[in-house]
Amino acid sequence: MAVASARHILVDSEAHCLDLKQQIEQGADFAELARAHSNCPSGQDGGALGEFGPGMMVPEFDKVVFSAPINQVQGPVQTQFGYHLLEVTSRTD
Repeated sequence: MAVASARHILVDSEAHCLDLKQQIEQGADFAELARAHSNCPSGQDGGALGEFGPGMMVPEFDKVVFSAPINQVQGPVQTQFGYHLLEVTSRTD
């Protein structure tokens, strides 16, 4: 069974999400931005979500986490919780 590790930043608006993505692309630290901006409790851990398998997160997460390149920020990804930037940090198939 596939297992992935990922981190994310959760915010309320797509515009905020895009702004944070641009900051990361310009060299800002993902974990620091997660601690400063994420609405998810995982923000305190730099956005780290730990390891999980398919079906353990919302479908929008699964689609990205189990197909996106590793260590490349994806998003905005909209879910019922808001807008996310996602980065897959490892994955086994």
